[in-house]
Amino acid sequence: DADNGRALANRWCSGCHVVDHEQKLATDQAPPFASIARMPAFDAGKLAFLLLKPHPNMPTLSLSRAEIADIAEYIATLK
Repeated sequence: DADNGRALANRWCSGCHVVDHEQKLATDQAPPFASIARMPAFDAGKLAFLLLKPHPNMPTLSLSRAEIADIAEYIATLK
């Protein structure tokens, strides 16, 4: 559900990433979601899998698999 993904991204991710076109500020250490979506190898399923595992430079997310999949689907809409 990309709409739910947008709401979740605004709540959980917007402190570091630019998550939508209306957002003006974020850290320069994290790529904007639109840039991630335009990567040639972007795949929403692979991104969702990546987000399930903790990795450097990202806080641990307290999100369900479905919520993470929704965020990945939202990012896919930004291509």
